[in-house]
Amino acid sequence: MLTPVNAELLRALADPLRLRIVCLLARESLCTTHLVEETGARQTNLSNHLRVLREAGVVEAEPCGRFTYYRLCPEAPADLATFLGGLAGGRSGASVARRPCG
Repeated sequence: MLTPVNAELLRALADPLRLRIVCLLARESLCTTHLVEETGARQTNLSNHLRVLREAGVVEAEPCGRFTYYRLCPEAPADLATFLGGLAGGRSGASVARRPCG
């Protein structure tokens, strides 16, 4: 049986800027200043997006002096990959199951 993925995770990744942030954090931990430089977003807008990503369990924050560094939680993309792989695996070359009507 396929375990459903957290809807908050999908909602968090549905926004183009949040997806861009996740892609950047997949490479390295970055502070808000770096993310502003990389995305061109305003700091307040970026902070709101980072809050959504934190609440969905996609990123973690780590204070470091005056700055806060963000990193990708490895479980989030792994859970999503497992879920999507399970969806795709049910369709691999086999005929699609069909319920009879009526």
